Amino acid sequence: MVYSHRSSVLVSMLFTEWVYRGGRNGAAETLMSLAPLFHANGWYFPYVAPITGSKLVLPGRNYEPAMLYELFEGERVTITCGVPTMWLTLLDWMEREGRTLSHLRVVFSAGTAAPRSLFDKFAARGIELNQLWGMTEALGLTTPSLRPGTLDLPPEQQLAKRMNAGGRAGFGAQLRIVDDEERPLPHDGVAVGHLRAKAPWISSGYFKGAGDALDEDGWLKTGDVASIDPDGYIAIVDRSKDLIKSGGEWISSIALENAACGHPDVMQAAVIAAFHPKWQERPLLIVTRKTGSSLDRETLLEFLRPSVARWWLPDDVVFVAEMPMTATGKIHKLTLRERFREYQIWGTRDGSPKPPALQARNESGPSASADGLGA
Repeated sequence: MVYSHRSSVLVSMLFTEWVYRGGRNGAAETLMSLAPLFHANGWYFPYVAPITGSKLVLPGRNYEPAMLYELFEGERVTITCGVPTMWLTLLDWMEREGRTLSHLRVVFSAGTAAPRSLFDKFAARGIELNQLWGMTEALGLTTPSLRPGTLDLPPEQQLAKRMNAGGRAGFGAQLRIVDDEERPLPHDGVAVGHLRAKAPWISSGYFKGAGDALDEDGWLKTGDVASIDPDGYIAIVDRSKDLIKSGGEWISSIALENAACGHPDVMQAAVIAAFHPKWQERPLLIVTRKTGSSLDRETLLEFLRPSVARWWLPDDVVFVAEMPMTATGKIHKLTLRERFREYQIWGTRDGSPKPPALQARNESGPSASADGLGA
């Protein structure tokens, strides 16, 4: 993507509310973005800080939890943002080391939906976690600010609004959902469709014309599947390419991943589609355990049963030593799909046995690669 300074300044003006919320003076804040400068968030944080008169901390490329913690405490960071995997890793390290965050008051999370457990852990430390949605082609589009009257709702209902994986459209931005034929769908919180976006700062195309960024009406094709409720809050159901179609029905990988991350022994979770001879695709849950954990497949599946539909329950669980990660701190699902390309689900949940040859391949095949991924 190629952006002008104008587009970065425009979206930065939208996010000055991050600093001024609660009537605070910008000089009282220290901002640190956990995103490289080639990531959308890394582009506008360096504008937001001087616009609001706030201190800016650039963390470099070392995202090891001990190093980040030293910056948070030493520089007295009050506002930060990043993807959920970074927060899960940092909080796990802090729990093991017995550390606290003395100055941090607000965390903004984007990239994928944050699990309920992450909201609870930050709340226990007196830190407010907020969800946002954006993408490289659009910089940022949503605001975490709750609509008037929301604070009168019970705490659980307020949390449900904040947990939506996108917030609501910010000033100057428009969001809508459409069906497969590009027909607009209602904003009723029920209809699910392809998310489209418009804003003065959205890129009109890709470098050297590679691919079509906008549809014929000038809306950005985001690649996300979402619902929008009557109050304008968006809930990201999944990336279009990450949805699992099992027997003609869609399963959200995000919902399963968040449910799995609710288990206290799960560090990271990713769900991809695995081939099934009857249903074509079934969910394969890939998990990294927390240090010292001996969590097993059956225990985790039993944990998931009360929180997901029976037919959504993953047919198998694979434990790996580490997840492949992108440069922006997200789990690299493309790599996982390639590594588990030949993994097949066979009779895992209905009691029928796997053929011996297939069972051997699943147990010693892609999960035993030389890069540290091991079942």
